[in-house]
Amino acid sequence: MRFTTKICFAALSTLALAACGSGGGSSSSSRDVVRVVGSSTVYPFATAVAEQLAQSGGKAPVIESTGTGAGIKLFCAGVGAAHPDIADASRRMKASEYELCKKNGVTEVVEVQVGLDGIAFAEANAGPGMALTPEDVYKALAANPFGKPNTAKTWQDVNPALPAIPILVYGPPTTSGTRDALAELILTKGCETDPAMKALKKTDEGAHKKVCTGVREDGAYVDAGENDNLIVQKISQNPKAIGVFGFSFLEENPDSLKGITMSGVTPTYQTISDFTYPGARPLYIYVKKAHLNAIKGLADYVGQWAKAWGPEGYLKQKGMVIAPDDVRAKSAEIVKTMAVLDPAELK
Repeated sequence: MRFTTKICFAALSTLALAACGSGGGSSSSSRDVVRVVGSSTVYPFATAVAEQLAQSGGKAPVIESTGTGAGIKLFCAGVGAAHPDIADASRRMKASEYELCKKNGVTEVVEVQVGLDGIAFAEANAGPGMALTPEDVYKALAANPFGKPNTAKTWQDVNPALPAIPILVYGPPTTSGTRDALAELILTKGCETDPAMKALKKTDEGAHKKVCTGVREDGAYVDAGENDNLIVQKISQNPKAIGVFGFSFLEENPDSLKGITMSGVTPTYQTISDFTYPGARPLYIYVKKAHLNAIKGLADYVGQWAKAWGPEGYLKQKGMVIAPDDVRAKSAEIVKTMAVLDPAELK
């Protein structure tokens, strides 16, 4: 079936998409609407772009919040109407994910950085005023901090300067790019404050990853699913709880939430845009080039992003942190030419 998919796109016209997508040649599987899957963090921005396209006379794409990892998996499953056209991502695609794409005939992937965001730690406005470091977070949430079972029950067990309240953190699931960013930008940084853990990466990368990014499963960390609004609701109602989600959700709820400092830096638009906040990260969309001429409205939807991500664009009003000028210029050129991603750049 993968071979058939490749032949369809190499030899036939736009109408071939329906046959390829169905696997049986039926035109019933054709689509006249763009399908987007992926990051819950990018979801509100992708939805805003879809709504703007609809207001301009186009057909609004269908946007699904599946989480970055799950979205890329769906995106990479194949070419044809049965598969998504775009994957939203709150982290960069992994080399292993690109290999899955390649294996399934998705050989031309266009990567566009659309903006910036941060993994924000937040508490209710009535919360105790927590001030954390990556080491604090690691000691609180790791299943086996520095290789030993986690016995910490309260934040004070982690750091005597913190309040004696139970550790309760609502955060993203393993399918989420926000969870990946938490692991890479915060947990690993906290883990590597121990020289032995930092050295472990060179001798046993698998063991390093397990001890540095494995999260406890005893109730201290609660997987809230791909629904950042649910995390907002949970911590708004519990002043002793902490939430982890995209910065835009913090910025949209100032009446109920406040940001928690990380190494003395508060998550704000400015600290994320200049990367002084430890949890700052880029946001992406991945476009299936083989679908550009086959799915009506796909090129228009991608083009609409470039009109929205600037300092005067409407995505800033939605909470997106605008990328630097040079990044936006490069992204605009990629949208214009649809230059494909060089997989050698991926890790």
